[in-house]
Amino acid sequence: MDLENQLAVVVGGSSGIGLATVQALAAAGARVIATGRDVAKLEKAVAGLGERVTGEVFDCGDRTVADAFFRRVGRFDHLVLAASGGAGAGEFAKLDLQALRHGFDAKFWPQIEAAQASLGTLRRGGSITFVTAISARIANPGTAGLGAINGAIEAMLGTLARELQPTRVNAVSPGVIDTPWWNQVPADFKERVFRQQRETLPAGRVGQPQDIAHAIRFLVENSFMTGAVIECDGGMRLL
Repeated sequence: MDLENQLAVVVGGSSGIGLATVQALAAAGARVIATGRDVAKLEKAVAGLGERVTGEVFDCGDRTVADAFFRRVGRFDHLVLAASGGAGAGEFAKLDLQALRHGFDAKFWPQIEAAQASLGTLRRGGSITFVTAISARIANPGTAGLGAINGAIEAMLGTLARELQPTRVNAVSPGVIDTPWWNQVPADFKERVFRQQRETLPAGRVGQPQDIAHAIRFLVENSFMTGAVIECDGGMRLL
């Protein structure tokens, strides 16, 4: 599919996977609107990306704001939902269920709210791509809560693909990716996790945002892909 003159919206496009996706889609010829909640962060992210990319500040967790945003955008072709969270990790016996609720509020609900809000202006036959996580597809101790958040999104994909046809609905399920999210954890913990990934993953390295953006671009461009989840995890699901 030629993305020239098509318009894509990337929710959560100010850093990490979202920003890499903005760059990838713009490189493919699309006009891209990157969204984020932090004005300064978003302005810095889109600066220098060229005339194809613009930034819009809005909180996709606020449905009234989301509805107004999509009305303002008008007709567009592709929606990528890269809004993320991270709360809800930990062994189940000691899991802070309030933190798990926050995890759903930070990722599940914003992605679902934005997807539903977009339907009035998303082109029929365009695409919606969710960004989930491999925690939904592996039995890794300490990730039951994260798996529930991402698994809830993935459980909807097939039904949405049928309900919204010919609009395509897909997801990319990343493994451990070196994004700014890791800056919020202790440096020694990050190094330990990344070392373990390099030593055990079949791919032999930690993922980069561009790896996921490449998979997202494929789903956006390929008009024969719908109801699918691409596991872009370096083989983590095989361990």
